[in-house]
Amino acid sequence: MEPEMEDKTVELMNTSGMESQNLVDDLSPKKNTVIKLSNGPVVGSRKRPSEGNYEKEKEHCIALFDQWSEADQVEFVERLISRMCHYQHGHINSYLKPMLQRDFITALPAQGLDHIAENILSFLDARSLCSAELVCKEWQRVISEGMLWKKLIERMVRTDPLWKGLSERHQWEKYLFKNRTSEVPPNSYYHSLYPKIIQDIETIEANWRCGRHNLQRIQCRSENSKGVYCLQYDDDKIISGLRDNSIKIWDKQSLECLKILTGHTGSVLCLQYDERVIVTGSSDSTVRVWEVTTGEVLNTLIHHNEAVLHLRFANGLMVTCSKDRSIAVWDMASPTDISLRRVLVGHRAAVNVVDFDDKYIVSASGDRTIKVWSTSTCEFVRTLNGHKRGIACLQYRDRLVVSGSSDNTIRLWDIECGACLRVLEGHEELVRCIRFDNKRIVSGAYDGKIKVWDLQAALDPRAPASTLCLRTLVEHSGRVFRLQFDEFQIISSSHDDTILIWDFLNVSTNGQSEGRSPSRTYTYISR
Repeated sequence: MEPEMEDKTVELMNTSGMESQNLVDDLSPKKNTVIKLSNGPVVGSRKRPSEGNYEKEKEHCIALFDQWSEADQVEFVERLISRMCHYQHGHINSYLKPMLQRDFITALPAQGLDHIAENILSFLDARSLCSAELVCKEWQRVISEGMLWKKLIERMVRTDPLWKGLSERHQWEKYLFKNRTSEVPPNSYYHSLYPKIIQDIETIEANWRCGRHNLQRIQCRSENSKGVYCLQYDDDKIISGLRDNSIKIWDKQSLECLKILTGHTGSVLCLQYDERVIVTGSSDSTVRVWEVTTGEVLNTLIHHNEAVLHLRFANGLMVTCSKDRSIAVWDMASPTDISLRRVLVGHRAAVNVVDFDDKYIVSASGDRTIKVWSTSTCEFVRTLNGHKRGIACLQYRDRLVVSGSSDNTIRLWDIECGACLRVLEGHEELVRCIRFDNKRIVSGAYDGKIKVWDLQAALDPRAPASTLCLRTLVEHSGRVFRLQFDEFQIISSSHDDTILIWDFLNVSTNGQSEGRSPSRTYTYISR
């Protein structure tokens, strides 16, 4: 204890007269007790019953206490507490606990800090936000005036593609990401909108699980050789590459053919497009670059000796692969300025598919192997072995590679260590095309079937194999060559010369909505 504090304690203990003696008696133990002057325990302490002069002693003690600095007061109280028993500590704790609680959400607006209260509550999920509205009228006011249900929906639209897609398709996107104007509905609109969105999501998920869909069919009507080898789509159009050497562009809504691009002298086996160009590969061994809007040929790349089986491009880099067993890496400065950077050789059969990101180029071949190459240096990294026959398709994202083979299986791989994480069995013939997102794997095969698999379950080694295939879709009458999907639909193409659109959002029977599947736990709790 500091000397100054010790003097004050002595002063308190030495108060004159009977009052002084009683005060000392009150703060000191009775006979046969041991006192520790430091902040240690007190052995054998027993308090005497309060006597008539307790109130006078207490008032005098408080008067002295009030004269001390805050630091001295704290030190003195700590010393008193150290001399108490466990029961007394518990009593003091019960007394202090409500004093230490603060309703900061109510207190902040009173200090003109409404924005801080709103910002704190804006991190809540729907369940917590709904509970917060019930705390008191002030919390409800902060949530309402802060438009926190609107902000919650906006956060979900920014981070979840399913929410973003629903906002566009159901047209409530126009009420989001706007400052407070007369065009913005009140908070109550977003409060009631949230459970409707959750219900839509539950319905879509149930449709995927149960295979409920609305089917649209495009008949390509190829004149000679029939078959649609490749496709890609967006909200407005579908672009397809056909066995009859043409590229057909279809209106996504009316399903009418908008344009036919010709120039290849062999089947169009692969394609990819962005907002500027369409790039196609053909069995005529060439790669062609087309202008999206006009269909004009901007460039023709002649390098491979045999059919160009697959290609990918992004961020100024393009990778093509061929039946000639090689992989070509290209620098794309512009549609008309494309130069060969490197040729990757190592596969012992046709290279059927490639994919890449900033770290790795991944290729798969009829030689039963998947090879991994460094994107920056083009050097070989490792080989993934496991398939029993040639590999026809793959997709690579983050650490995960998913591949399909003519051994009728699908394999999931960890690209960093080369381990096979799971083998999916179910197709009866060669697995020709495969895509995955965060929830599902969708595969198409030469058996004419499309299968939907649970990706998260497939990555869980404890999940039984019998639970992994969610649904098998059978509508194509020929081999399935290519597919693409998103949260709402699958679009597939086949040897049967059709493109099928499997819509899991707009599902109806005789004009009536299908019955909903049994309800699951919502993230929203109604008031």
